[in-house]
Amino acid sequence: MDAAAEISTIDLRSARRRVMLLAGAQAVLGSATPIAVSIGALAGYQLLGDDKTLATAPVTAMNVGTACGAVLIAVASRVFGRKAAFMLGAVIGCLAGALAAIALFRENFWLFAFALLLIGTCGGFTQKIRFAAADVSPPAFKPRAISWILGAGIVSAIIGPQLAILARDWFAPVTFAGTFVALVPVCLVGLAAMSFLKLPNASKAAASQLPARPLREIVLTQRFITGIVCGIGTYALMTFVMTGAPLAMVIGCGFPTELAALGIQWHVLAMFGPSFFTGMLITRLGAEKVVATGLVLLMSCAVVAHIGIELWNFWLALILLGIGWNFGFIGSTTIIASTYRPHEADKVQGFHDIVLFASVALSSFSSGKVFVTWGWSFINLVIWPVAITCLLLLIALMIRRPAANPRA
Repeated sequence: MDAAAEISTIDLRSARRRVMLLAGAQAVLGSATPIAVSIGALAGYQLLGDDKTLATAPVTAMNVGTACGAVLIAVASRVFGRKAAFMLGAVIGCLAGALAAIALFRENFWLFAFALLLIGTCGGFTQKIRFAAADVSPPAFKPRAISWILGAGIVSAIIGPQLAILARDWFAPVTFAGTFVALVPVCLVGLAAMSFLKLPNASKAAASQLPARPLREIVLTQRFITGIVCGIGTYALMTFVMTGAPLAMVIGCGFPTELAALGIQWHVLAMFGPSFFTGMLITRLGAEKVVATGLVLLMSCAVVAHIGIELWNFWLALILLGIGWNFGFIGSTTIIASTYRPHEADKVQGFHDIVLFASVALSSFSSGKVFVTWGWSFINLVIWPVAITCLLLLIALMIRRPAANPRA
């Protein structure tokens, strides 16, 4: 083995160790979001008086916090470095769990909403882990690294709901306080995992001697625009349909709540399960083709939902929705990760995530209104123009600049 190959092998092993540690931190810190989503509205409902119209406000606050966290981690990474920034996110998660429990004990709705805003902020910090995994990996390993991080979402999807179920009555009759108390040691585990991590400071990376480009110049490139539009389209559509599906099943069609919850569980597994091989598909086929496949799956979801309102229609549509999100989002993240130099990472990633999660917050907020006004069929009609627009952008990108051999 020559010296260059030996160095490459060492770099790959080091990258794998870092990505595995990042995936572990993602698995535990990422559980905060499922907790907030699964019980945030229920807890908000019980804290309100006769007027329950603001019951979902804490969950909306969480989504706003995620967008804010995307900005804060970009600033913190520049000032303190990435490792310290991730550790700060874990500390915010600990404080948020404790504050939410206090709000429930004091029956303070707005304090509880603020606590969920902080949980969302922790989620915004956690979202950047996927970019950190890509940035510490050699080019050929980047897609697989991103897949590993999102694959850790399966563990988060298990830890979060189980905490919500097992700890909800720890401090009865104050329901759900135990769940948020249990979130504190979970975030401490993530903090401990981050303390062992060695991450290069992207703003001081020496990989490129070229000067940092203005943010405007980067975000106006065709490749970045395609990546961010496809990422927003994929994530916003998934959130829009997923939020409306339980309403359509229970309120619109009269299915039991348990069957709606089971459908969401299958959807979550479909979201994260393919992550273990999505990276290999991107390596073989290229990110653009994988994103296009995800968009086709989203349109297939719309077809299945349109042809009937039987239980299997809902469940199959949710499964296709989850797989389509996985392909589209991982592929879009890979495209974005190829548009900036190491020392440009923080500002580009911060801009990307705040636009992305602000759009996701808007889609989740509007889903219920659209369902009440126009119904389940209209929710699924929205998929078509968004997916087709994203496909046209991908085709234009591949025609103008064909994707390089992903094996190179």
